[in-house]
Amino acid sequence: MEAKKIRSTFIAFFQSKQHQYVASSPIVVKNDPTLMFTNAGMNQFKDFFLGNDIPKFTRVANSQKCLRVSGKHNDLEEVGVDTYHHTMFEMLGNWSFGDYFKKDAIEWAWELLTEVYGLPKDRLYVSVFGGDAGDKLEKDTEAFDIWKGIVPEDRILFGSKKDNFWEMGDTGPCGPCSEIHIDLRTEEERNKENGYDLVNNDHPQVIEIWNLVFMQFNRLADGSLKELPAKHVDTGMGFERLVRAIQQKSSNYDTDVFMPFIHAVEMKSGKSYGRDEKTDIAMRVIVDHIRAIAFTIADGQLPSNNKAGYVIRRILRRAVRYGYTFLGFQKPFLYELMPLLAENFGEIFPEVAAQQDFIAKVIMEEEASFLRTLDNGLKKLDQIKEEMSKTGSQLVDGKVAFELYDTYGFPLDLTSLIARESGYSVDESGFTKEMEVQKSRSRAAAEQETGDWVMVHEEEGVEFVGYDYLQSQSRIIKYRQIKDKKGDRYQLVLDRTPFYAESGGQVGDQGWLQSEGERIQVLDTKKENDLIVHFVDRLPADPKVVFAAQVNEQKRRLTMSNHSATHLLHAALRQVLGGHVQQKGSLVNEDVLRFDFSHFAKMTEEELTEVEQIVNTKIRENIALGEQRNVPIEDAKKQGATALFGEKYGDFVRVITFDRHFSVELCGGTHVPATGNIGLFKIVSEGSISAGVRRIEAITAKSAESYVNGQLALIKELQDLLKNPKDLKKSLEGLLHERNELKKEIEALHLKEAASLKTKLMEKAIAMNGMNLIIEQVQLPSADALKKLAFELKNEVEQVLAVLAADIAGKPQIAVVINEELVAAQGLDAGKTVRELAKSIQGGGGGQPFFATAGGKNLAGLPEVIEKAKVLFGSQS
Repeated sequence: MEAKKIRSTFIAFFQSKQHQYVASSPIVVKNDPTLMFTNAGMNQFKDFFLGNDIPKFTRVANSQKCLRVSGKHNDLEEVGVDTYHHTMFEMLGNWSFGDYFKKDAIEWAWELLTEVYGLPKDRLYVSVFGGDAGDKLEKDTEAFDIWKGIVPEDRILFGSKKDNFWEMGDTGPCGPCSEIHIDLRTEEERNKENGYDLVNNDHPQVIEIWNLVFMQFNRLADGSLKELPAKHVDTGMGFERLVRAIQQKSSNYDTDVFMPFIHAVEMKSGKSYGRDEKTDIAMRVIVDHIRAIAFTIADGQLPSNNKAGYVIRRILRRAVRYGYTFLGFQKPFLYELMPLLAENFGEIFPEVAAQQDFIAKVIMEEEASFLRTLDNGLKKLDQIKEEMSKTGSQLVDGKVAFELYDTYGFPLDLTSLIARESGYSVDESGFTKEMEVQKSRSRAAAEQETGDWVMVHEEEGVEFVGYDYLQSQSRIIKYRQIKDKKGDRYQLVLDRTPFYAESGGQVGDQGWLQSEGERIQVLDTKKENDLIVHFVDRLPADPKVVFAAQVNEQKRRLTMSNHSATHLLHAALRQVLGGHVQQKGSLVNEDVLRFDFSHFAKMTEEELTEVEQIVNTKIRENIALGEQRNVPIEDAKKQGATALFGEKYGDFVRVITFDRHFSVELCGGTHVPATGNIGLFKIVSEGSISAGVRRIEAITAKSAESYVNGQLALIKELQDLLKNPKDLKKSLEGLLHERNELKKEIEALHLKEAASLKTKLMEKAIAMNGMNLIIEQVQLPSADALKKLAFELKNEVEQVLAVLAADIAGKPQIAVVINEELVAAQGLDAGKTVRELAKSIQGGGGGQPFFATAGGKNLAGLPEVIEKAKVLFGSQS
């Protein structure tokens, strides 16, 4: 059975069990501070388990894109080395939100695996939770008894908390689980050793394929467990492992999920898979990593130097490094796999096919950049080896190995490999120490202690009224304390709130909670999953009272102007540059709007002017806001609404329109009632932020008015300085012309003075010890003039050794120039000389044996430089 058929069969099976199929959520997590990437199928359903939201369907199935390369679930170093770990993988799953529980979940899993997929029953084992004294949890005898009616008892294992109690993170929904394992060994191997003893023991052919999690608890910040409001089922089956089992392969990479990509790499590299271990690992790394890179870029996360972007850049560089080292790829190659990726996954994940060209260009530029870095790193390593050969050392210092890792992207294993080839070893403990120091700094910067929620009122759901009102009467549902580098603060959840939570690039609202005799400042508002969380610096004296929740109106209105302007800007860019323009990020606050978009060329001044004119024309037209709430998403798409890649939209969406023929977008932000409220739009900058992505920063309303007034004031100042000329531009051009002419005259005078100085110096040359010594203090206009004078003396005076101590615009500099024959014959070195002389001016420098310079701080030390030089070269008179 082909991989695509295996996936569709899973979905169809659970649809026959009244499950609703839902699309995969983006692989990059937003509005959840506990996660960077989606690492399990249940992430998008987390609020249903916690009781923060009510699910539309109580039974759901899907295939979720997952990434496990950071945090608790981190498989990166195993990827490629073994045959069953991956960075990005698909998680097939079925869920019950307070509907069926253990019995149905177990029986349906067995039915699908054995009766539908036809996996042999005698190769399957199951494990159940064996209890945990620390959490005071008993064995899961309920699951054991259900399994006992399906499989022989000698195929059921009681597992530890590590293996059979699933937790998404340090806090959050969790519960006991029952895993299904398959023994893929040959009959001969199975006869030698019982598979029972190999379950959960990292045997490459006895692997877990399905995990049935029974969500019963919520892990609190203090480590304790609290019963969830209802019992749920969360299952996860690794698609790649399932395909391997059904297709009877010994490796995930031998299936039709990966083999088309391995064949493509074979063709490009000219090397064969299955003949050399290092080559095989490199190919597995590449075909795994290209999926993680492409899917993440498709969901809006570009490679960068921080947070999620850094993780993706690291994965990309790991793939490039393996291709470079073991497959001989000296030029970008990963991006060439994009057409194949779109062909194989475009049906189930259409965002990859839709952005195929963009993703390929981003990857290509990242590859090219890293290959240059890699080349520089190899040169750096050559320098290190050369220095070590001089000292006789055989050990590469741990700090040096860490610098190669941190600056050049060299993992420790690559540095060790190259070192061994030259007979050296690496101080791995020193490297580990440096790595821990960096991790400690990162942890300290990001560390945040979050307390448990304290319930104040029992309420169902949170009502957001901020589209229509800036004030509401509200009660606190719950609160908790947080501690981080900003100090002690509190988070509040209100039953009814006008505060917009940071989302879609728009910053969160600020404002106040007012009660009789007390005013609490709301510092920020953010989303955490589907909760609207208000940040305050202190708790109210009585959290149970009713508050008047008031948004800071001025900040909100200015923010709305900038947000509406981004919609007009997006439409204008598509009109001027083309339909390939897609929003790739934004920031909207009361002061500025920042808009990131896909485009591979610097915008011309003409293009920027045209975009600005289009936006301001739409502002003057005073187009009324068109807002539709709770629109079925398919209807919104039919209207031509622009959706952003990487955003998770529900079945019903909000559509924002400014002229149905100009701007129609899906958006949850706040907007002006009509474009005229924006007042004025002004672009202040445009530039590249990463491969294939440009950024425009612009201002509107009050900020734009201040900017224009500032420019006008500057022009007025210039006019006043120039005595109010009739033509300011012509007057400035005249001044610049006059300045250039004067500059030429000054340069001519300097040349004349320099020529005169050179003649005087040549006349002062003293013949001594086979040299013509010139040791003098001089005054020159620039460092270039000093260098020019030194080289002219070298060219015109035979066997010259000149030391020039120069006063250059009040700063001391030294130049030493020596004839090459003297350097060779007498072992003289201008670099060593200038470093010794520079001590007198509290400075330093260096250069080549025949020419070197130095600068310093102490101008008064120049005479001492002259005396030292005379002593050095025996010209004391």
